[in-house]
Amino acid sequence: MKAWFKQGTPWVWLSAGAVSISLVMVIGLIALIAVRGLAHFWPASVMEFEYQARPDAPEQVVMGELARSETMTAAAMREAGFVVPEGQDVVVRHLLKQGNRDVTGRDFAWYLQDHMSERRYPREALVLERLQWGDFYGYLRSYQIDGEVVAEGDQARTMFEEKLAETTTLVRELGHLERFRIGDVSYQMEQLRLEGRALERNQAIDEQTRAQREAELAAQQEDLEALYAELENERQQLQREVSRYSIGMQTADGRSVTIGLEGIVRAWYPNDMSVFQKSAHYVVMFWDFVSGFPREANTEGGILPAIFGTVLMVIIMSIVVTPFGVLAAIYLREYAKQGPLVRTIRISVNNLAGVPPIVFGVFGLGFFVYFVGGGIDRMFFPEALPSPTYGSPAIIWASLTLALLTLPVVIVSTEEGLARIPRTIRDGSLALGATKAETLWRTVVPLTAPAMMTGLILAVARAAGEVAPLMLVGVVKLAPNLPVDGNFPYLHLDRAFMHLGFHIFDVGFQSPNVEAGRPLVYATALILVLIIITLNLTAIAIRNRLREKYKAESD
Repeated sequence: MKAWFKQGTPWVWLSAGAVSISLVMVIGLIALIAVRGLAHFWPASVMEFEYQARPDAPEQVVMGELARSETMTAAAMREAGFVVPEGQDVVVRHLLKQGNRDVTGRDFAWYLQDHMSERRYPREALVLERLQWGDFYGYLRSYQIDGEVVAEGDQARTMFEEKLAETTTLVRELGHLERFRIGDVSYQMEQLRLEGRALERNQAIDEQTRAQREAELAAQQEDLEALYAELENERQQLQREVSRYSIGMQTADGRSVTIGLEGIVRAWYPNDMSVFQKSAHYVVMFWDFVSGFPREANTEGGILPAIFGTVLMVIIMSIVVTPFGVLAAIYLREYAKQGPLVRTIRISVNNLAGVPPIVFGVFGLGFFVYFVGGGIDRMFFPEALPSPTYGSPAIIWASLTLALLTLPVVIVSTEEGLARIPRTIRDGSLALGATKAETLWRTVVPLTAPAMMTGLILAVARAAGEVAPLMLVGVVKLAPNLPVDGNFPYLHLDRAFMHLGFHIFDVGFQSPNVEAGRPLVYATALILVLIIITLNLTAIAIRNRLREKYKAESD
C-alpha cells in the first residue's frame, strides 16, 4: 500500500475523478439550460376544463398551456387562500399560461387539480402571438373588414390565414419604414441642426461664407423635410391599410374580443398540428428569437441587439487589449531591467486580476465616461452640449473598461510564453548577426503567439460574461438602435448597447412578468454560452494553427 501511494497512483485517479466530475457538471448544466430554454419554442397543446375554486363559487371555463406542476402541502395551500378538500395532506397544483392579459389582467394562474374537471384539447383552439398584451387563447368566430363582419366559421379561418400573411408583410414594411428610412432622415436632420449650431458658435467665419453656408443648410433642411413628409404620408397609408382588418375572438368563458391583424405576429392551432407542422413552427420561433428585436419589457420577441452588442463589444475589447497586453509583457520580460520596480509592477498586475469587476466599472464611469468622454464633447462636439455625445455610457467605454479588466490575463500569459522560449534560440539568432529587435520580433514573438492566443482566449471568456461593470459604462435594458447603421460613420461607438448577460439579469430578476420571462432566461443563457464557446473555439483553432506552423519551421 505504501509503495502504491509512493508511486502517486491514488493522486492520478483522484485528479482524473475530479476532472470527470467537473466535465459531467458542465455538460449537465449546459444540457439543463438547453432543455429548459429550447422547449419554450415548441407549440404546447392547449387544454380546456371547468374549474370551481369553492363550492359556493360559480364554475368557470379555463383555457391555457400547462407551464409546470407542483405537489404542495395542504396547509400551505390553505394559507395561500386555496380551498383544499378535508382529509388531504398534499395537493397537486398546476400553473397555466392562460394569456389574455388584456382581458383577465394576468398571464399565469395556479389551479388545484382537485377542483379541475376532465381536461379537453379542442382542435379549434387558436393561439395568437401579439405585439402587445402577450398571447391570446380562444376561438375564432368572425373575420372583419373596417369593423364589419364579412365571414364566420371555416370561411373566416380561411380568409384570416390568407390575410394574416399579407398583413404581416405590410407590418414588417411599416416597421422598416419607421425604424430605418424615417429614422435615417431624422438622424440627418439632427446632424444639420447641430451643424447649424456649430456655425453660429464659430466666430472666425466671415459673414459672406456664413450666409452661404446657412443657405446651403436651409436648402438641405428643406429637402429633408419634404422627404420626411413623403415618408410620413407613406407610413400613414400603410397604417390605414393594416388597421382595416380584424378578427372576432371568443375566450373560453364566452367573452368576445376584437383583435386587429396589425397587432398579431403569428397564429396557430396547436391541437390541430402534426409533428412536422410543429417542427416547422419550432424552427420559425427559434429563428425569430435569435434574429428579432425584443418587446413587452424584453419578455417577448428576440435578442438580436443583445447578441450583436455582446459580439461587437468582445471584438473591440480584443482589438484593444491584445496589443497593449503583448507590448507590456514584452517590455517587462525583454527590455526592463529586472529589479524591485519590475517586481512591484508584476505584483500589481497580478493583484489587478483579483480586483472586483464593479470597481473597474466605477473607474470606467469616472475616467472614460466623465473625464475622457466629457473632454471629447467639449473639444469636438460643443454644439451638442448639454446633451452628451461621448460623455455618456457607450459601447466604446464598455469595451475599454473590459480591456483594463482582462489586461492582466494577457500580460501574464504572454510573459509565460516568452519565458518558455529557450535561450539558445535567442543566442543563435544573435550569433547569425541579427539585432536584438530583429531577434525579438522575427523569432521570439512568433514563437510566443500561441501563448498570446491563450491569454486572448481567457480574456474573451471572462469579458463576454461580465455584467456588473457594464451596468455603469454602457449597457441598457433596451437600445432603440444598433451601434451599426447606414449613416456615416456607420459604426457608432458613442451609442449604448444591449448585452446578453445583462439581458439575462433583467428578464430573470427585473421583469414585471417573471413567469413569462423564465424560459427566455434559459434560452438567452444558452445563446451566451454558445457564443463564448464559438469565440473560444475560433481562438483555439488559430492558436493551434500557429503552434503547428512554428513547430514545423523550428524542426
